[in-house]
Amino acid sequence: MHTLEKLAHHVDGRVIGDAQCLIDSVATLANARTGQIGFLSNKTYINQVRATQASAVILEEEYARYCSANAIVVKNAYAAYAKIADLLNPAVRMPAERHGTAVIAATAQVKATATIGPYAVIEAGVVIEDGVVIGPHCIIGRNCFIGEDSNLVANVTICHSTRIGKRALIHPSVVIGADGFGQAYDADHWIKVPQLGNVVIGDDVEIGAGTTIDRGSIDDTVIEDGVKMDNLIQIGHNARIGAHTVIAALAGVAGSTQIGKHCLIGGCAGIAGHLKVADGVTITGMSFIAKDIEHAGSYSSGMPAEESQHWHRLYVRFKQLDELARRIKALEKKE
Repeated sequence: MHTLEKLAHHVDGRVIGDAQCLIDSVATLANARTGQIGFLSNKTYINQVRATQASAVILEEEYARYCSANAIVVKNAYAAYAKIADLLNPAVRMPAERHGTAVIAATAQVKATATIGPYAVIEAGVVIEDGVVIGPHCIIGRNCFIGEDSNLVANVTICHSTRIGKRALIHPSVVIGADGFGQAYDADHWIKVPQLGNVVIGDDVEIGAGTTIDRGSIDDTVIEDGVKMDNLIQIGHNARIGAHTVIAALAGVAGSTQIGKHCLIGGCAGIAGHLKVADGVTITGMSFIAKDIEHAGSYSSGMPAEESQHWHRLYVRFKQLDELARRIKALEKKE
């Protein structure tokens, strides 16, 4: 439990109301009770902030006049909420132990402060640094390196020679370092191309459940510091994801594509191979990127859903566009 004054100091905010108000947890504006704090970062919920039973609300200056409860005024309400929620809900520190069912190779180097969960497998030459948590049923392939305070939650597979930096959070069923999809056509059949590179992951990276990151074909696949990935994302071989880029669920990045720093990639977006995307680019959900993006900004493609009959009419017109273009060109030549 913390005073509102302490929480405000934690997020560099300003208190309106009772600075000694005690807060024990966070809640939504609609469901909050006494002792809880909510947040407002979207004007859609202004009516909720007026009626909330929360003891306090985190909000930005423009919304302060709508709030009759105590408040913390900040520049970025959502970011401040994240920091306060983290403070009020500290992570449970796992005990440093090696479960009796874990299989650890004799040549693996596992620091005494690391935690190795049930049925985990740690192969030869692995280095696991201080504070690392290897959850149940994880497999760490030979010669991998996992940096300090990283957490592999459960059922994570890290293939050989992968390097993971400090404070990584890797959710269940992630696969890092499986072979990239390399096939060479020879006369009448396909030949597998050996995947000889590795995967290198920076510090403070989060990787969502079911995501796969392929190892490089020759050079490494690289995920830079601070990248955050949602669930079920595919990163192809030799791709590079720039620092502090965020990728939403079901997006796919094909091989040898370089994504810049501080990019935002929406859900189900697809990015073709061998492309370059500049720093500071936003790609909206369901977009397909087929050429380089050289300048920061927001990029979209695709068409939102329409009522079925309307869509059928539009589709017929799409098929007529080529013929219409030829007729217009012919008319222009006659002028």
